[in-house]
Amino acid sequence: MEKRASKATAKRQAPGGYGWTHWPRLALSGLDGGLRRVLPGRCAFCLAPGKAGQPWCQPCFEALPWNLPACPRCAEPQPAGSLAGRLCGRCLEHPPSFDRAWVPLRYQDEVASLMQRFKFKASPRAGSVLVAILETRLADIPRPDALLAVPLHPNRSRQRGFNQAEWLARRLAPRLGVPLRSARRLEDTPSQRGLDRSERRRNLKDGFDVTASLSGRVALLDDVMTTGATLDALAQACRRAGAEEVEAWAVARTPFSQLW
Repeated sequence: MEKRASKATAKRQAPGGYGWTHWPRLALSGLDGGLRRVLPGRCAFCLAPGKAGQPWCQPCFEALPWNLPACPRCAEPQPAGSLAGRLCGRCLEHPPSFDRAWVPLRYQDEVASLMQRFKFKASPRAGSVLVAILETRLADIPRPDALLAVPLHPNRSRQRGFNQAEWLARRLAPRLGVPLRSARRLEDTPSQRGLDRSERRRNLKDGFDVTASLSGRVALLDDVMTTGATLDALAQACRRAGAEEVEAWAVARTPFSQLW
């Protein structure tokens, strides 16, 4: 009896167990499930009747902060009126290690709110909406040979409770019919918050490893692309593993004006 009790106590106290520290996340998960049952077919943004088969209504979908125009290489938002397909000045001077970027939204307004619910409150409903948006916007893009989520260091993953990029990738990959591959974060590097572009790159230099060999075209997935330093470092690791082309995918891109 004592051994059973001690095992149960350990499970409640361990990361991922069912102790009191995890009840808020469980409650949020239950709330999301309840909302899906009570409000079937409702828009995730305004709760109006949704578009058939999608968690949004057409007016809200059209009003989202779409990342247009954007640099085709790094997806950095460009001023209104900029010529489509023109590289930004940073990519002309210091091109990233990935060949192109597909980031459909800008990290602001409703998208920022949705992302925060997913990232910091582990809302599965918010995550499902983000996956659906990605799937819709990537529908006409040629499928890559593999998809890799930006990995977290195990220490950071235990603290946060889950890897949001991996959560998205595990749901997106089967929808697109793309095999999922994995990478490893070598060091538990300090937070990127408050660092400029060059500091972020130094912070992540040689920070990833891809043990399995890669070939052809590979897509990397993150939830939010800020300066692109993380995806750049992971792209370098993919090229060392044999990838011939590398694309950077993310749900949203932070406008440069919001970085500092």
